[in-house]
Amino acid sequence: MSKIKVMSENLANKIAAGEVVEKCSSVVKELVENSIDAKSTQIIITLEDGGLHLIKVLDDGIGMDEVDAKLAFQRHATSKIYRDDDLFFIGTLGFRGEALPSIASVSEVELKTCNGDIGTKIHIKGGTLISEEKTDAKKGTSITITNLFYNTPARLKYLKTEQSELANCVSLIEREALAHSNIAFTLINNDHIVVKTSGSGNLHKTIHEIYGLNISNKMLEIKNSCDDFDIYGFVCKPEVLKSNRNHMITIVNDRVVRNNDINRCINDAYYMYKPDSKYPVVVIKIDTDPTLIDVNIHPTKQDIKIAKMDVLSDLLFKTIKNALYKNLLIPDANKDTIELPSTFNEEKNTIVNDKIQENTEEKEYVQTELNLSSIIKEDSEEYDDKKDENIIINKDLKLLELHPIGVIHKTFIVCENEDGMYLVDQHAAHERINYEKVLDAMKDKKIMKTSMLIPITIELSASEFIDIKQNFEFIRNLGFDIDEFGINTVVIKEHPTWLNQGYEEETIRKMIDIILLDKKKFNPVEFNDRLAASMACKMSIKANMDISHDVQVELLKELVQCRNPYNCAHGRPTIIKFSNYDLDKMFKRIMN
Repeated sequence: MSKIKVMSENLANKIAAGEVVEKCSSVVKELVENSIDAKSTQIIITLEDGGLHLIKVLDDGIGMDEVDAKLAFQRHATSKIYRDDDLFFIGTLGFRGEALPSIASVSEVELKTCNGDIGTKIHIKGGTLISEEKTDAKKGTSITITNLFYNTPARLKYLKTEQSELANCVSLIEREALAHSNIAFTLINNDHIVVKTSGSGNLHKTIHEIYGLNISNKMLEIKNSCDDFDIYGFVCKPEVLKSNRNHMITIVNDRVVRNNDINRCINDAYYMYKPDSKYPVVVIKIDTDPTLIDVNIHPTKQDIKIAKMDVLSDLLFKTIKNALYKNLLIPDANKDTIELPSTFNEEKNTIVNDKIQENTEEKEYVQTELNLSSIIKEDSEEYDDKKDENIIINKDLKLLELHPIGVIHKTFIVCENEDGMYLVDQHAAHERINYEKVLDAMKDKKIMKTSMLIPITIELSASEFIDIKQNFEFIRNLGFDIDEFGINTVVIKEHPTWLNQGYEEETIRKMIDIILLDKKKFNPVEFNDRLAASMACKMSIKANMDISHDVQVELLKELVQCRNPYNCAHGRPTIIKFSNYDLDKMFKRIMN
């Protein structure tokens, strides 16, 4: 007797449901995408208990006739593609023909639909047709899902709490609303409206309707194109950051996707504008030829493959970077727009430990009276556009005249101008100045070197020595005279003059650590950034350190000339603004 048998269609649908329908939001996603494909202008999603007891999606789309309404629940039945070649020109969100039969196989479904003629009502339970009748339903489609996973208890027990399921559904509808700003979305849970958009077709207005005024006011518009890609959207100022990547929304050909390469590129564009643990809020729409993308790699269709990814990455990076450089990014000291870290209490210990270490380092500086003005002025020069063609210096900030009037806690410089009051972190500001100086010195082809009285020898393991030896030429190009010195040992006899005096060995060891850390994919640009950031931190004015008024003036002059004066090399803000309006409002001089 044969052991191999063809499984029933209902069983196959249940198996497919395990891939397509994972939770309540999976059902909502598939139904809403069908409504979008049906050219709807208004979509209403109604939930009971976050979707655990009822999910209903109502649209005003083109609807279906009686024949199509029944065929829609057959596996692999679709109106989206007909030929093999259609897979290369997918212009709809759904196309597999798996969603409705998979949902119907694990739930109870009631469908009402009409294409402008006589309406059709279908009732299906567990994949079996219970009833079919005519109805006077208006044009469009209404589909109601109840008893989800009633016949698959293993799947049912993995559904989460009402709040978790609701949160997933809300996040989904927010993304779809941003992807399709021309459609009015309404999400209702237990008779309470949770999400509502107007369908105005204005992306910025939709961002305001979803995220609110505080975030929409802090968004920067971006727009650019090349031969293969058109990009448009909004990216946040660095003062608006989140603790996860969930607000990095990318839309490719009107499809919300999660692509690690795109997210990495966006995050890299904010490098030096934010801490590594924070992520920006962005909504970016990417339009391209359908032949350049493959959406048929996962049943949920959330991940895609993109041809010419390097071209897209370069376009995104430059566009976002330029948008940040062109705008004045000094954050306002407004409590409504400042987001405390979600792990604020946990970070207190880290902050305290860093403070102890920082104070220990400062002792070396406090022991002697330093002429910091000469330190700041040494080898300084005004940055101009010729240093990097991709850099656009913020002209508005260069014209800011900040007048220091004092220092708080030997850390924060208080300054003013006609627009209001500013607080400048003296360590972060000086670190930014030194970071850009060191980085430019590392890029300079004319490297000044100095010989060491006592060469530095560093012993490595055999594998580490091989990795470092492969990068000898790169290290020498930076101005270090490095060579082999016995078994698994290197010796450094000369170093560039921009190396911080007193920290030569520590910096060289840090340089080697960075190379070893990135040995699998060594990136010279990232290496220069990390090394320059480490050096800048060591050589900068510290917190709790007295500096004279002349030094404060010089520090502010140098800061506004930087290419990115808003953040230190590690992403912390250097300057915060209290506008005249903020000050008047805080002291109740303005009562609105």
